[in-house]
Amino acid sequence: MIRVLFVCHGNICRSPMAEFILKDMVKKQGIADQFCIASAATSTEEIGNPVHYGTRNKLAQYGISVAGKYAVQMEKSDYAKYDFLLGMDEWNIRNMKRITGKDPEHKIHMLLDFTKNPRAIADPWYTGNFDVTYDDIKEGCEAFLRYLKKEKRL
Repeated sequence: MIRVLFVCHGNICRSPMAEFILKDMVKKQGIADQFCIASAATSTEEIGNPVHYGTRNKLAQYGISVAGKYAVQMEKSDYAKYDFLLGMDEWNIRNMKRITGKDPEHKIHMLLDFTKNPRAIADPWYTGNFDVTYDDIKEGCEAFLRYLKKEKRL
């Protein structure tokens, strides 16, 4: 079982988008039973709130539902629970390490670090551009799956 936690600031835009894109990808590839995929926030601002309508609408274009997902906060215990903790930008990474206290097993990465063009994923809460966010996250999830296959984890 490969356990993945996607993390962003509020857990209403980027990290739930990544959670449900990856869930959709592994389902379509017939490997969903090999994964535990979730998402969380580094802040408490949105805890209990549903996924942002921009993320819901964008994923709905691809037949992906986020029904039942509400923002939760990352906890220190998540470090032991997950194999990969994937943040969206440098601030997420900094805050994730603050929450976990350290990263001795090198589990914390930015999602796009697995691509040929490592970079941050812009927060659509500020940019309003859910199309670019979707494209970046899809690219990151595809690259992450290639990485897992290359490392013979799948």
